[in-house]
Amino acid sequence: MSSFIHLVCDYAQGDLAWAEVVAALSCKLHDDTRIHTTSVHPFDTVSTGFVVAQLALAARELRPKNMLVFANCAPRKDKKDARPGNEGEGLLFAKLKNGVQVLAVNSGYSLAFVRDQVSEIWGTNVEETGSQFRSRDFFPLAVSKASRGDFSFISNKLSVKDIVPEEPKDVVGYIDSFGNIKTTLRTGDAKLEGLAPGTRLKVTVGTHMSTATVATGSFNIMEGDLALAPGSSGHEKRYWELFKRGGSASDEFAHPTAGTPIKIQEA
Repeated sequence: MSSFIHLVCDYAQGDLAWAEVVAALSCKLHDDTRIHTTSVHPFDTVSTGFVVAQLALAARELRPKNMLVFANCAPRKDKKDARPGNEGEGLLFAKLKNGVQVLAVNSGYSLAFVRDQVSEIWGTNVEETGSQFRSRDFFPLAVSKASRGDFSFISNKLSVKDIVPEEPKDVVGYIDSFGNIKTTLRTGDAKLEGLAPGTRLKVTVGTHMSTATVATGSFNIMEGDLALAPGSSGHEKRYWELFKRGGSASDEFAHPTAGTPIKIQEA
């Protein structure tokens, strides 16, 4: 039985949608089940996938026992035609190698960052039509069943490689509230090998270029400097971050969105 649920949705913090979804979930969950909400930008499946991986793959001592992650970002971009009955992408259920369970809408990169850690993945019989607000009207029942170990909502077993894309390379993965740009460049990436601390780089994010210094952490540069360094996300293979000490890297690069390409070269 799950006693802690991470809820990741593309609603703004404090939005009415949060209130309705959390209330609907609470009506179906055990009274002692805790819920934590995390927001990503609307329709942003890259950030959704990044957050899902960071939460679901946390070390055992950093995650609650019997944790479940529920990710709802459904941009309905899998089909361009009109969608009768407000049809949306289907809901998937995955079990990870570390035992964490993930329920996620089958959209974009929502599961891409845990792709290599999925032990099995299933389609579900949760309704795909009949409401434009499925996260309130339909999904809570599946979440509550999964939290109790009742898997009557799953249907056909799927192939991870066929259903889940690989994580996007060399792009913006997530931007935090400080304006730090978490990239999908990871420790061990060939592009980062040989970059000694102090190396000056030309960094291009989308169409905006700036100069950054390779660093070993967030605070071993001068105030106001832009740096590229291993960040706090990615667990054993850290994602590198662009940060500006005392400022905002996001401001520096004109507020890029998740998925924006990144290029680095020595200055």
